[in-house]
Amino acid sequence: MTAWLLCDWGTTNVRAWRVEDGVARAMASFPLGVSRIGSGQVEARLDADVRPALEAEGLPVLLGGMAGSNLGWTAAPYVDCPATLGSLEAAVVRPAPGVWIAPGVRTRVANHGPDVMRGEELQVFGALARTTEPRLLCLPGTHAKWVRVEHGRIIDFVTVMTGELFAVLNTHSVLAAEGDPGDAAGFAAGLVAAGEGDDLSARLFGVRARRLSGDLSPGQEPAFLSGLLIGADVAAGPRLLGATTDMPVTLIGDTALCAAYRQALAGRGRASEILDGDAAALTGLMALVERIRP
Repeated sequence: MTAWLLCDWGTTNVRAWRVEDGVARAMASFPLGVSRIGSGQVEARLDADVRPALEAEGLPVLLGGMAGSNLGWTAAPYVDCPATLGSLEAAVVRPAPGVWIAPGVRTRVANHGPDVMRGEELQVFGALARTTEPRLLCLPGTHAKWVRVEHGRIIDFVTVMTGELFAVLNTHSVLAAEGDPGDAAGFAAGLVAAGEGDDLSARLFGVRARRLSGDLSPGQEPAFLSGLLIGADVAAGPRLLGATTDMPVTLIGDTALCAAYRQALAGRGRASEILDGDAAALTGLMALVERIRP
């Protein structure tokens, strides 16, 4: 590996690194995700904005994430679970000289149905660079991912729309309320109220009922709702993947959000560790690019 431009091209933002001899020499973020720039604009924004900012003109580039979606540069295929770094390498596409785009991953969870990811798989393989022992990975966010890995492979995964549900319910529903989503007491109460996560729709109205009955202090509703949704996520996600209660959990992503999930996991007797999402993405991109021959 000599010099490359590596990009994690998301829905809203882009994270990019100029890497030389296996070391990130420069990093920058851009508000140029596919939902912000319009279909088919990845190539133009890569050349006009990303390359100049990182002094990466002329370097080979590996793009991960939504650059390979039907909203990105060109559609890269999904590889099926169990997925390895080798199967990702085999499905990489080359839309132009010196440009490689990583594929996504798809699965069909028993008693649940099909599921897909695009971008998170690179963070997963970044985490697998640290250990290949069987474990459960959780990537909290707008669409949280629970991923079961084993011996360097993505065995299965499931997506939970926790972040988006919170945004919609707290803004556009009867549960909308002013308050601090980080209120510790409200969040803890929501975790307890989540139960086993399998009757969430019934428990959600409890946010309004507790407000009307005075069980929640004014302003605690958003935090309670957050705790309820994350608690249900943590209860249901591992169960859908058949994960045993003693399986280690690695949380990957924003530190504050991962800490909220860690609290929810601890309440269920599950130990966890936190891995920075940017670091995991970079490690995964570097692991894949080492297999590519320009």
